[in-house]
Amino acid sequence: MRQVLASFDNCPDPRLRELVAALVRHLHEFAVEESVTEAEWLAAIRFLTDVGHITTDRRQEFILLSDTLGLSMLVDLIHHGSGSGATESTVLGPFYVEGSPWRSNGDAITDDLGAQPLLVSGHVRDTAGLPLPGATVDVWQNATNRLYAVQDGAQTPENLRGRFRTDADGAFAFRTVRPVDYPIPDDGPVGRMLHATGRHPWRPAHIHFIISAEGYVPVTTHVFDSESPYLDSDAVFGVKQSLVRKLVAHDPAADSAPAGIQGSWHTVDIDIVLQLEAPALPS
Repeated sequence: MRQVLASFDNCPDPRLRELVAALVRHLHEFAVEESVTEAEWLAAIRFLTDVGHITTDRRQEFILLSDTLGLSMLVDLIHHGSGSGATESTVLGPFYVEGSPWRSNGDAITDDLGAQPLLVSGHVRDTAGLPLPGATVDVWQNATNRLYAVQDGAQTPENLRGRFRTDADGAFAFRTVRPVDYPIPDDGPVGRMLHATGRHPWRPAHIHFIISAEGYVPVTTHVFDSESPYLDSDAVFGVKQSLVRKLVAHDPAADSAPAGIQGSWHTVDIDIVLQLEAPALPS
């Protein structure tokens, strides 16, 4: 190991040198501790090769692997620990697409609200409780067939995606469909890993959010449906109790339906709290 570590001594980037050296140490210690065989080493190489081959601009198998091994959430916890008063973050997931269409508050993010429409409303505030007007609320979710638009050629690319600006009170709202539990893609190497280790591929129903405002630390988070049976066994370990919400049922016989919604519907109201960025250190 000493010879391998010494080979990185002239790396001009101190952080890169530190990371590569630590990776080498841990890999070598793992191989020795577990007495990794040549067959096991080759199986691992083939597995990672398969992960690379199946990865495309529409399917990020390496993120999926990181998620299912708990690495994504570990990195999140290291850098976004609780205690600031800001909304807790969670995994980005493999289905985020940049450049979602800008929509007006109250708009639907899909052309088909289906049998279970959901009205999402909320506010973006700072840790002192003051509203943040003009904040960006970037949302995406799966359809009732359990698929995201990037997975499903039958959906338009912009289905169930959108970006909103909060109003003068920091408020936002949009209409969508109630999200459903879904399995992560398990037809590839990550799915084979889950099957071989006796794990299921399911994620609890949720909506993704990235919320940002100038001068504040952005947050990548979810809102989870409290009725999901997978809250305690999320395949990517992304559930935090503070992100679980009850979706409130409404009956048109008792309540007036919001514009654009027919029949029964659900609502959920959420507050998103952002933390001020740390002031830049003088150069």
